[in-house]
Amino acid sequence: MSTNGCTSVIFDLDGTLVDSEPNYYEASRALLAELGVDYTWADNEAYVGIGTQETLATWKDRYGIDVPVAELLTELDRRYLALARADTHVFPEMRKLVEQLHGAGVPMAVASGSSRAAIDAILSGTGLDAQLTTVISADEVAHGKPAPDVFLAAAALLGADPADCVVLEDAAPGATAAHAAGMRCIAIPYVAAHADAPAFASAGLLLRGGQSEFTAQAALDFLGSLSDLSAWSRPVPQAPSS
Repeated sequence: MSTNGCTSVIFDLDGTLVDSEPNYYEASRALLAELGVDYTWADNEAYVGIGTQETLATWKDRYGIDVPVAELLTELDRRYLALARADTHVFPEMRKLVEQLHGAGVPMAVASGSSRAAIDAILSGTGLDAQLTTVISADEVAHGKPAPDVFLAAAALLGADPADCVVLEDAAPGATAAHAAGMRCIAIPYVAAHADAPAFASAGLLLRGGQSEFTAQAALDFLGSLSDLSAWSRPVPQAPSS
């Protein structure tokens, strides 16, 4: 049983709360181009949901890059942060969900494979930091996704039992991490072709169409089925039509 007495919700950031993949791709493409590597969007899709440090370590081996991971990380973060601060899109239904849960007093956290600097920049730049104040990055745990470390750390910060946590994830490694942590998962595949990944089969709620299918109300209905909080199942307020 959670020490806070109810279900807690843990959000992945990239591809789940915000559509940051185009920025990560452009930062990656430009960095690798300087190193003589041709990097395509199709190449990038293979790394969706994998922590930045793990991705960079794979690049070093795959592309024969003779630069330390720490230096690559610094340069990738520099490029990415410039793009992220200029324009990061929050998925509208995700913002609705965050606002509804915040209004109901539901404990929430962000657990991401991005650097802490990138997470903080995105949350502050999009205004999500007003509702999402508990944050953990892969930099702060021993192992990134698909290991469960970042989700377990988030649960500890919330004072929640892992069994009482629900993770929202867009990528198979994150879904694997949630399962390994003993948490339920709402899966919203960022890459439609990944919807059949075995990791998503154990999700409590799988929205195969990704963000095009996701609604705040669907998530609230699922969460409400796990909790006695009637506030969770209230209809999500809709913005007035213009």
